[in-house]
Amino acid sequence: MQEPAYTRTAVALHWLIAICVIAQIALGLWMIGIPKDPPGIRAGWFNVHKSIGLTLGLLILFRVYWRITHRAPPLPETLPRWQRITAAASHHLLYLCMVVMPVSGYLGSSFTKYPIVFFGTKLPHWGWDAPALKEICSTVHLTTVVIMIAIIAMHLAAAVKHRLINRDGVFERMLVWRGPKTAPRD
Repeated sequence: MQEPAYTRTAVALHWLIAICVIAQIALGLWMIGIPKDPPGIRAGWFNVHKSIGLTLGLLILFRVYWRITHRAPPLPETLPRWQRITAAASHHLLYLCMVVMPVSGYLGSSFTKYPIVFFGTKLPHWGWDAPALKEICSTVHLTTVVIMIAIIAMHLAAAVKHRLINRDGVFERMLVWRGPKTAPRD
């Protein structure tokens, strides 16, 4: 018997946001190594990162809304209690990180003298040049990245375990191609 699946919308949001978050983390880690001289190159990549981050932040808000209004299918009864607790805690922490990361990035960008440029358009600048606030937001942003990388690694390890070792159907609940008999319609 197959385990209950997530809705098609939940599956699409999961994979779209997963790919985008991993790409955004990779871009962010790469771009902090770009030299500040000559001017412009680093700023251009930071603006791309901010633009993608703002877009991804809105998509994440929609995902949080979807998750709140659509319950996840229950885990199999055969899973030990500690795995249920760990799964719930890691998912909650992932959602928290997905919200904190774009918010801290946006706030950090607001507390500089530079405008936030969203795909070539300057956004209204409500903040002010406050290096101490910018540094706090940047620390929160980078710390959240590190936590998120650890949780993603744990999430991937659990997915591989459920797919290759347990073969308990947990992994398959998040697949697009499960078929209409097991994937509920939205």
